[in-house]
Amino acid sequence: MKEERKLTWKEHLSSLSSYLDEKGIDLAYVADPVDIAYLTGYSSWTEERVFALLVSRTSQALLLAPAINEGEVKQTAWADRACFYQDGENPWEKAKERMTAWPKGFWAPEARTVTLSHYRTIKEVFPEANLAADISSWLARQRMIKSPAEIEKLQAAGRQADQALELAFALLKAGQGMSESELALELDYQLKRQGIGDLSFPLIVQAGESAARVSGLPSQKGVQAGDMVIFDLGIMKDGYASDVSRTVALGEISPAKREIYNVVRRAQEAAAKAARPGMTAGELDQVARGVIEDAGYGQYFTHRLGHGIGMQVHEQPNLQPGSEQKLEAGMCFSIEPGIYLPGVGGVRIEDCGWLGEDGFHPFTKTSKDLLSLGEK
Repeated sequence: MKEERKLTWKEHLSSLSSYLDEKGIDLAYVADPVDIAYLTGYSSWTEERVFALLVSRTSQALLLAPAINEGEVKQTAWADRACFYQDGENPWEKAKERMTAWPKGFWAPEARTVTLSHYRTIKEVFPEANLAADISSWLARQRMIKSPAEIEKLQAAGRQADQALELAFALLKAGQGMSESELALELDYQLKRQGIGDLSFPLIVQAGESAARVSGLPSQKGVQAGDMVIFDLGIMKDGYASDVSRTVALGEISPAKREIYNVVRRAQEAAAKAARPGMTAGELDQVARGVIEDAGYGQYFTHRLGHGIGMQVHEQPNLQPGSEQKLEAGMCFSIEPGIYLPGVGGVRIEDCGWLGEDGFHPFTKTSKDLLSLGEK
């Protein structure tokens, strides 16, 4: 399995060349840094500078990068397949020097990330280029179905998220009276200090009435006894993200809050149990939504059931009402129903996992029993 992990990006790259050949497309132009990492194993964000991957139907590939990235790239498998340009140089002129034997008439750029300015510059250097195709949907589809190697990485990221939750609970218990933002800052610091990892998205800590907002940055509101506290967090591990939510009680909570917690838990567990290849994303959403509606809280479940996860926290598929997207083995997604009562608070329980032929397998294992921290 270790060797498979090393070859993941090579398999992705080979699949792209095969697709181009099948469709009669000469060249793919990939511009999204995450998609480039998916196809090369090399991750970089170059801001306004051109950073691109060019792949031909004849299996040629060229990484076009700023000269400031040269030292990094030469430590990777792309050392001999990279082209570098200095600030002030036309990157496409540099690329053209390396592409003399390439087929380059019919291009498929990544239309959602290629700007009009880039398009015009390419046409100036490659006047024969027809940029009429689009590789975006193919890449999204490929990234939606994970390989066993990718699932292993997501499982590892999930284990880190479980550790982060354990730390979050300990900080909440020890830091009663802290504000949401103080808790978030301390947790972020401790995650780095203890080597658990970097957050995959801005940490969400919401307590009491703030938890009815569904999402948003932590506030200066102090966490008080009787509050339900939502932690929504994720960790990046080897280029793959995790995402998990748990809601805990600080001290004794009211019967009404306990009731909505139990409803959300039933909804989450019902959806996790029902998930199977072949059902639609909308059908799975309705499994959880139906539990919440039957309990009388349907209007307070105000978002989709879940989202895909991989190299980014939010990917395809979207598990939302009415979606006809068929679920397939190898898809990885969240199941995260919630109830959000204005003036009272909210509850969300979330696990991401992978879909096998036999059902849904969560990446995170933190207990969903209602945890009560602090004085009662």
